[in-house]
Amino acid sequence: MTGKLFTSVAAGAIFATASVLSPMAIAQTQPSTGNNAPTQTAPATPDATQPSTTMPQNDAQAPAPAPTTTTAQAGGYLTEQSADQISAKTYMGQSVYNGQNESIGSINDLILQKQGGVTAAVVGVGGFLGLGQKNVAVPFDKITMTQNAQDGSIKLTTTETADTLKSAPEFKTLAMQASEKAARLPATATVPGTDSTTTSSTTNK
Repeated sequence: MTGKLFTSVAAGAIFATASVLSPMAIAQTQPSTGNNAPTQTAPATPDATQPSTTMPQNDAQAPAPAPTTTTAQAGGYLTEQSADQISAKTYMGQSVYNGQNESIGSINDLILQKQGGVTAAVVGVGGFLGLGQKNVAVPFDKITMTQNAQDGSIKLTTTETADTLKSAPEFKTLAMQASEKAARLPATATVPGTDSTTTSSTTNK
C-alpha cells in the first residue's frame, strides 16, 4: 500500500515537472520574437530620383553637344566669313571720322601682333592727296567700327581729333628704322685702288 502511494506520488511529480518544462522546451525550439532577434527588412523601394542600375544609361553614353560657333570650318580651315568677322582689306583706305563727323585721315595699314590680334591702325593725317602726309599709329581700341546692315559698308570713328593726330609722333616701320640707322652710320671712305701692273708689248722683229 505504501509502495503504491509512493509510486503514485512519484508519477505525479514527474508529470507535473514535464508539464512545466514542456512549454520551455517548445519556447527554446521556436525563434524568439523579442527585440534581440535579427529582423528582416523589406527591400527598400527604389528612389525615383536615382537611376535604376538595370536600366541602360543612355544619358551618360550620349556625347556632349559640340559648342556652337559662328565660323564655318572644314578640316580645320575657314570656309566662309561669318557675320562677326571682318577682312583687313575692308579697313584699308577707309576714312576715320571724329565726333563731329569730320574725316581726320584714312587708314594706310594695320599693325598686328605675331601672336594674333590687331594692335593699332596706321592713320595717314595731314597733307593733301597723300603728299606731306604723316602716319600715326592709333591704338585699335580707340577706333570704333559700325556696319550698315543693308549694304555692309562700315564707318570708322575715333575720339582723337585732327589736332591731336597732327601733333602725335610719326609711326616708323622696321624698314624705316633700319634705313635711318644706316644713314647715321659713318660712311667708310674707299680709295680707289691704283693699278700697279705694267704692260709691255714686244714686237717681233
